[in-house]
Amino acid sequence: MRKLPVDTSSLLEREPRSDFGRRLVERRAQLGLSQEQAAAGAAMDTGYLDYLESSPGPDPSRATVLRLAVALHTTSELLLGDGVLEPPGQGDPALGARLTDLDVSESLALLGTGGVGRFVYLEPRGPVAIPVNFQMFEGDIVFRTAPSTQLAARAAQQRVSFEVDHIDDALREGWSVLVSGKSRLVADPAELGLLQALGLKPWAAGDRPSYIRITPEEITGRRIRAG
Repeated sequence: MRKLPVDTSSLLEREPRSDFGRRLVERRAQLGLSQEQAAAGAAMDTGYLDYLESSPGPDPSRATVLRLAVALHTTSELLLGDGVLEPPGQGDPALGARLTDLDVSESLALLGTGGVGRFVYLEPRGPVAIPVNFQMFEGDIVFRTAPSTQLAARAAQQRVSFEVDHIDDALREGWSVLVSGKSRLVADPAELGLLQALGLKPWAAGDRPSYIRITPEEITGRRIRAG
């Protein structure tokens, strides 16, 4: 389904009446989808989606929630708010789960969309992992930080790692990719211009003008799937 331009600011003008409705509206806003587009993706009437978003007590069926989760590229658990404040992986293991290794091309494909990963470096107390949001650029991992942070200070370590994972509690599946290599604080103005053009926006507040670039030397990945 082709996305059309949507004024996402208007999606939140009418306050939804339930937590479920609020999650639907916020997720549509993140994706830039109109009610019509989301309803079409979930194979439901637009009026029914409007009811789910605005009613003080919607009671959708499990099948309806699953269709909405697919249309909004999320999980039914997140739409329903199940386990939002709990660490992932609290449910029972998947029946017949299979753990497989990912090759380099598969691992890079998973990293390609960017997202949130963990920058792993050494401190006197041992390895430290700090979550950051990142993007890929010419096969390298790029993220931003402030010049005075420990991340900037440790960027010149000879060996660092970067870990990215995804867990789908609904299906009891997931994957993880571990990149090891060398990192550096980008100083060249021309290179900085290219990285700034990526539009990478850190979630953390404050000015974060420094860019750290990790060049992979070893990439490994694993995936777990239900049988």
